[in-house]
Parts: sequence; structure tokens; C-alpha cells
Amino acid sequence: MDIELWHILLLTLVGIAAGFLNVVAGGGSLLTLPVMVFLGMTGPEANGTNRIAILAQNIAAVGGFRRQGFSNFKLSVTLALCALPGALAGAYLGTRLDGVLFKRVLAGIMIGVMLLMLFKKKRPQGSEDLTELAPPGSSRFIAAHLLMVLVGFYGGFIQAGLGFLLMFVLHRVLGENLVRVNMHKVFIIGSYTFFALGIFAWQGKVEWLPGLGLAAGNAAGGWCGSYFSVKRGERAIKFVFYTALLAMAANLLFGEP
Repeated sequence: MDIELWHILLLTLVGIAAGFLNVVAGGGSLLTLPVMVFLGMTGPEANGTNRIAILAQNIAAVGGFRRQGFSNFKLSVTLALCALPGALAGAYLGTRLDGVLFKRVLAGIMIGVMLLMLFKKKRPQGSEDLTELAPPGSSRFIAAHLLMVLVGFYGGFIQAGLGFLLMFVLHRVLGENLVRVNMHKVFIIGSYTFFALGIFAWQGKVEWLPGLGLAAGNAAGGWCGSYFSVKRGERAIKFVFYTALLAMAANLLFGEP
């Protein structure tokens, strides 16, 4: 693709929103991937280029959480190691997903994630702290690590919406509270993304210059998201998120191939 200055600026701005959203909840790639496709990248190129930003975002977020006293590298590492094999297989498959099929799959994921967010069962305020952490060796602890293989495969394959899947496994299955869920989430994604990016680069599916512009935005947004993840203010973000999802899903489904 022909790179222009406004492309870089647009990707940096979108990256700030995506990085923040990825760390606080998830779904930031549902913003960045369609924008890169709109700018002229193929599906695999957008998918691969996005990994530069995801890596930068999660490195920044891990640092932000650590500065606030949130880190458990031992557990984060075991979860990340379980996700890695699936991520490598998914990344290789992701380099093969092109054209109209990529757009249709991405649009379906966007709509599905939005519906899950809209219609999920509401819990009483404060209930996120009621789940107890599964002790090592327990069935829930083992199940969470096994599920990481499937989560890693999805993350390596397309990444978009992965944060919501990780939050489900880490919160509902493993039993971590939501602050620590985000702490583990950014470490896990950052760890396997390093290797997934290598696979996309090996296959020639990475646009480095726009990717670095996007990475700058994602890193800034990820850093801010690590500080904001335990605070309120999601209502306005959700409104923008739903609107963007509908608009981009419609463009991917009904726009020109």
C-alpha cells in the first residue's frame, strides 16, 4: 500500500482508543483492523501489522500495572506458556485468511461480541470480587490453563475480541478479580504476540511503517488503560464502542469486497 502522512496520524489516533479499550475490557482490534483494511491493506497484512501495536500496547500496560503494584509473573508465565502453542498455530493460519472471507469473519466476530456485551446477565455491584481464585492443582486451575491453548489459537488467528474471551476464562474459570484479570491479560497477550508477529513477518504480512504509527497510539492507550482499568467511566466508552462496531460491521458486510 502507498503510505501517506495522514494514514500514520489516523492510525496513531485510532491506536490510542484501541489500546485503552483493549486493556480496560477488550475489542480494540475490532477498531484497528477495519481501519487498516479501509486504508488498503489486505486481511492478512492488517492482521499482521496489528501485532506490532498489540505488542507495544501490552508492554506498556504491563509496566503500568507493575508501577501500581499489580504483578504475579509466576501465574502469568504459566498461563502464557499454555497459550503459546495455540497462538503459533493460529498465527500461521491467520496468514492464509484473505479477502472477502477475512472481512466476513471479522464482521461476524464484531456483531457476536457486541451482542454478548449487550445481553450478558447483569451482576450485582461488587460481585466481581466474590469469585475466589482457584488454588493450584484444582480442577478450575487446570481447566483455565487448558483453555489458554484455545484462547491462544484464537488470539494468534485473528486477535479481535480476544480480550473478552480472556476475561471470561481468567475471571469466571480461574477466579481472579477484574483488576488482576487485566494484569494477567496484558502479560499473556504480549508474550505470545512476540512470536505471532514473527510468523506474520516471516510470511511478509506486516506493513512496518503504519504499524509503528499504530503501535505508538496503542502503547499510549495501553498505558492509560492500565491506570484506568479499576475506575468508572465505561458508559461513554461503550456507547462509542457499540456505534463503531455497527458502522464497521455494516461496512465489512455490505461494502465493496
